[in-house]
Amino acid sequence: MNIREYSKNDYGGVLSVYANSKLDELNFESVEFELLALDKDKIRSAQILDSEVFVYGDVEIIAFCAISGSEIRALFVQPRARGKGVGIKLLEFMLAKINGAATLYVAASNFPAIGLYQKYGFVIRSEFKTTYNKVNVLANKMERLPVYC
Repeated sequence: MNIREYSKNDYGGVLSVYANSKLDELNFESVEFELLALDKDKIRSAQILDSEVFVYGDVEIIAFCAISGSEIRALFVQPRARGKGVGIKLLEFMLAKINGAATLYVAASNFPAIGLYQKYGFVIRSEFKTTYNKVNVLANKMERLPVYC
């Protein structure tokens, strides 16, 4: 399978990946969240679709990612495809496309994702309050400084 540019034909697959994986990001919170589907979340949908979006999968999309300039805006993998290196491939792909420092935002309780990002040189720069589907969430801004050879 390859990483390729998103096309409008991939929209259903992206919605499916998001629906099946978004709440996992919030799994470690003390409250339960209700999914706000990507096509109903106008702000998040616009942020992602106004970015460079890439999908992973041939017939079926099993993961997608989005970057805008130096900001990683999305990295979602279908639960059944996790642990197979798909997320790492997408992260490395995005980092190769970013010149300079890279930033991303992640739920402060999402320790597995934070650990992965730290392995790639990201550090937590700040912590802030945000909301998901009208529920408060603590989030981290993470940054990776450029790597020079």
